[in-house]
Amino acid sequence: MATSEEILVKELDKRASGQAFEVILAAPAPDAKPEFPLTPPKKKDVSLEEIQRKLDAAEERRKNHEAEVLRHLAEKREHEKEVLQKAMEENNNFSKMAEEKLNQKMEANKENRTALMAAMNEKFKEKVCVYPNLQNCILFTRLLGIYFYSCFIGQEVGRGAKEQGNQRGI
Repeated sequence: MATSEEILVKELDKRASGQAFEVILAAPAPDAKPEFPLTPPKKKDVSLEEIQRKLDAAEERRKNHEAEVLRHLAEKREHEKEVLQKAMEENNNFSKMAEEKLNQKMEANKENRTALMAAMNEKFKEKVCVYPNLQNCILFTRLLGIYFYSCFIGQEVGRGAKEQGNQRGI
């Protein structure tokens, strides 16, 4: 940095908005030393053992880095396997639960249908046939039984006989 003897400050203009200055630096003295060395510092001589030691250290770092990357990949694969296994277990559990629930509904529907059919058969057996001919009475009873039975065959799981009949316009 220059000293105050080497710097000359001259005011150029003074206004309300600010001032302008001219800074004049003196020429450097011929005997002054530069602040930075002109030649780079000399490197020390590197021995063959030093080079070999550095190469060995670099090889060790490379091996450690490679082992770390492989370990990280193995952990990632293991995590992916665990996630996949968990998803498969949840899917299997859901499928089993859905199947059990569907089987329960179907069983309940079948029991209800069987009970309703038994009640209707009892009701038709108790009724006295209006027709004087016995064959016509048996035929009429069979036709009614077939009609009501056909109503229940097409019944979907979870829908009652009343809903099924309403759809057919009965």
